[in-house]
Amino acid sequence: MDELYIQKVLNGDVQAFRYFLTTYKDMAYTIAVSVVKDEFVAQEVVQDAFLKAFGNLQHFNKRSTFRTWFYRIVVNEALKRLKRQRKEKILYGQEDNDAAVDNSMLLNMQKEEQVKMINMALDKLAPRESLVLRLFYLEEQNIKSLSKLMGLSVANIKVLLFRARKSMLQVCGELLKRSKM
Repeated sequence: MDELYIQKVLNGDVQAFRYFLTTYKDMAYTIAVSVVKDEFVAQEVVQDAFLKAFGNLQHFNKRSTFRTWFYRIVVNEALKRLKRQRKEKILYGQEDNDAAVDNSMLLNMQKEEQVKMINMALDKLAPRESLVLRLFYLEEQNIKSLSKLMGLSVANIKVLLFRARKSMLQVCGELLKRSKM
């Protein structure tokens, strides 16, 4: 279906690009939020990514799916924005506490509380770690597609997933400790 709309846009039907907006906006936003950790900035990143995709659609070479190509643009735009933000302000480091997760407490939480806790933890992770966890578990992307999407080797994706899980466990432990107090 994507190929049909790509061809329509390339043939001058600008309105056909709406298909891509409606199809990919939610996941693009999720990816952007994973990286930049700010909802408003993520909206700007998604808008920039769509503009870039529209402007460069003639360069789409179909070596991957449109989805992979576009999500890669979103990741790149989000990382650019993050880099720009770091240059503009001083970042304060987070405390580095060792925390063990009480799995039984996490399991006993209500579904809503679990979702809230997971989203809070994802927001505290490094951008690439948050992104890889969201894509792997929530979007059920496989390691090969993550490799293409993030521009990393399969081995690097596996390492990143391992580190992200470890970080997620630590952050969840810290959040659970705070909620007990």
